[in-house]
Amino acid sequence: MKKTRLFFALCAFLLMSVGSQGAQDDCSSFLVTKGASKDGSVMITYTCDGEFLPHLERIPSQDHEPGATIPITGRDGQVRGEVRQVPHTYAVVGLMNEFQLAIGETTFGGRSELRNPDGLLHYFMMMNLALQRAKTAREAIRVMADLVEEYGYASTGESFSIADPKEAWIMEMIGPGPGGKGAHWVALKIPDGYVSGHANMSRIGEFPLNDPENCLVSPGVISFAKEKGYYSEKSGKPFSFRDAYDPPKPSSLRTCAARVWSMFRRSAPSQNLSPDFQRGAPDAKPYPLWIKPDRKLSLQDVMSIMRDHYEGTDFDMTKGIDAGPFGCPVRCRDLTWELDGITYSWERPISTQQTGFSFISQSRAWLPDVIGGVYWYGVDDTYTTCYVPLYCGIQDLPDSFTVGDLQKFSWDSAWWVFNFVANYANLKYSYMVKDIQEVQSALEGQALSLQPIIEQTALELQKTDPKLLVRYLTNYSVGQGEQVVKRWRELGEYLLTKYNDGYVKDERGRPRGVGYPSEWLREVLRSKPEQFKLPTWGEEKSEGRLH
Repeated sequence: MKKTRLFFALCAFLLMSVGSQGAQDDCSSFLVTKGASKDGSVMITYTCDGEFLPHLERIPSQDHEPGATIPITGRDGQVRGEVRQVPHTYAVVGLMNEFQLAIGETTFGGRSELRNPDGLLHYFMMMNLALQRAKTAREAIRVMADLVEEYGYASTGESFSIADPKEAWIMEMIGPGPGGKGAHWVALKIPDGYVSGHANMSRIGEFPLNDPENCLVSPGVISFAKEKGYYSEKSGKPFSFRDAYDPPKPSSLRTCAARVWSMFRRSAPSQNLSPDFQRGAPDAKPYPLWIKPDRKLSLQDVMSIMRDHYEGTDFDMTKGIDAGPFGCPVRCRDLTWELDGITYSWERPISTQQTGFSFISQSRAWLPDVIGGVYWYGVDDTYTTCYVPLYCGIQDLPDSFTVGDLQKFSWDSAWWVFNFVANYANLKYSYMVKDIQEVQSALEGQALSLQPIIEQTALELQKTDPKLLVRYLTNYSVGQGEQVVKRWRELGEYLLTKYNDGYVKDERGRPRGVGYPSEWLREVLRSKPEQFKLPTWGEEKSEGRLH
């Protein structure tokens, strides 16, 4: 019970830290079915974005006595209610359980009047309860639906990515309003061979009502919308969950639909998806819920998609005066701002400095669960993080991913180590990011190249000594994590030394001035055409210049 109490205290912390940032700023998720992945994995991604310092958690499998309950506390630390415990709960590492089931989310908010303050369960609690109680994606959907039906749903609109070794599902849920019961939701299975994505904006439009193999739905999802005036059959249009519960707005198109557009344009360049919808063009059609990629995606491809800043498009955040002299894609909050009575919005990429943690889950049906499920975990910005492979059946975690305080820097905390490197790189981004990517590529490349060897050894141990197998994968995962953090700490110290006082040291350690790019200098001179110009008299007599 102690673990359970600690775990739900963490949930409350996350809700305060992440939820307070606003639905338009949080989280991105990409889903890849087994037929769309190069190796047959089912993969989902999740960036948990917000100004908070995450502590990676592992919950062991446990048996519980009859009548056991789980206390649910509010933000004030007071117990708001209890959830009945089940006889046995499954082990969970982060957001993946021992049966390779993984869950991610993004908040779309939706109609604010539908939040139910009397509901007991927030989305993060539901996700973790489902991971402890379900073996498959289909079971997880049912667990979450049953939980909110019994205890009430406390969050705003939410999109969930749910994956097991065979299937990937997207589920969207919204509350019934104050005093209401349960929640209204729909879940769709992504067709095999396709990819999907969501980013803080409802994505499910029309859906079939009589296809339980591919679509699960709450009983009152349409009738409730009719009662509230969100939908009328007189419109002549089929019912759309998105249009009823989260009608598109200009701000959400620019900051949310744009991320889905970029996931899709990178997965299927041949489709040449128009940016019109995400730019708010009149009558532009929403992007499809899923698309078929041009080629099957590898784990490295998925990592690359999660590191997107719209590179190579008209919205490339590493280009232009807003990127500064060194092509930095970071934009300070708030994303939306007003100047001289006109409202503007920065681009909001998948990769953002506000990411607390992210993961890419690999679920593989052809391997035993303890080997098949890999939780590739990273902290801070996806672009400058390094993903660490954590097998879903491990019994320990790298210490540096479990500690840290947002109010106090520490080299012992993985989050602070990665945050330091990322923030320092913003000073001379186009230079430093190359050094970061060199180390990132080497470490992730090493983990990917070792994966077949590690797993072949694990399969042999599965036959002879299953307990040793778990210890073997635990030691490997923990070792990889600590090795990465140690190397990143060294990288931070290297960058601090190489890029000092505006200079860049060459291969012999000599400081060299590198100045500013000519394009940026021209922008400076447009705003101050005379201030920096030197007079030309006497130049013909000068034998040199002072430095």
